[in-house]
Amino acid sequence: MADFERYLVVGAGGVGGSIAGFLALAGKNVTCIARGAHLKAIRENGLTLISDLKGKHTLRMSAYEAEEYTEKADVIFVCVKGYSLNSVADLLRRASHAGTLIVPVLNVYGTGERIQSFLDEGTALDGCIYIVSFVSAPGEITQMGRVFRLVFGIRKDSNVAPEKIESINSALVDSGIHVKVSDDINRDTFVKWSYISAMACTGACFDVPMRDIQREGKERDVFIELSRESAETGRKLGIAIPEDILAHHLRILDSLAPESTASMQKDIARGHQSEINDLLFNMIRTAERCGVNVPVYRMVAEKFKNFT
Repeated sequence: MADFERYLVVGAGGVGGSIAGFLALAGKNVTCIARGAHLKAIRENGLTLISDLKGKHTLRMSAYEAEEYTEKADVIFVCVKGYSLNSVADLLRRASHAGTLIVPVLNVYGTGERIQSFLDEGTALDGCIYIVSFVSAPGEITQMGRVFRLVFGIRKDSNVAPEKIESINSALVDSGIHVKVSDDINRDTFVKWSYISAMACTGACFDVPMRDIQREGKERDVFIELSRESAETGRKLGIAIPEDILAHHLRILDSLAPESTASMQKDIARGHQSEINDLLFNMIRTAERCGVNVPVYRMVAEKFKNFT
């Protein structure tokens, strides 16, 4: 089995910070890319992880701004928001060598292909993640609930030795992360986009925590209809969408911490840049290209028409 020594996590927010924290707890050599007060706190005091799965730990690890990092990494987890992907293109190019594998875990469909276009060396896989986590203070990550599931796999136009995939899988499993090596990562990343879009758009539309979507009522009904509309869009794209996709979405939704909210919802409430273009408007545009009618997505979009 291939041995990877250097792990780089690009974007040490809720998702990236959780991946970095779990890997560091398992003794892996992890470096984080962060910025601002969050970076300063990690450098001075370490990364504090408050996890329903792992408890509370403060972990010393190397941390840099993107422009400062000059080394090469064996495995790179890309955990920035979709709107920030272009801003780390140069970093990914510089940090990759011929054998580097890059695992994107964004909420955006088609990320692996986009990252590959940035690279001179290395191979971009594709991936997605199911987790509720966020930066709770500078240098501090909170991971809520029992769900921490990372799905990754080889894009159909890539060629990666199976032992390299198994090495990443083993490192993540050893770290306590639930992993699936996908046999159809195009399908699985679309399914994640479908789920996170329905969940985030429902939460943002009604400005409610998960408990309101987990119980019977108008919020849950909207989540169900958004899930159906996005799944039909995937089928029109020719993706092998599972017949039980609604049950899949509801199962994940109902396992989340009742008090949790989606990161897009948090960002909108704070007046920050959000993923609303990727998770709402891009879904509608994709549906339009496929000839799929999405009236519930359009209802949500009407509330956020000033965000376009």
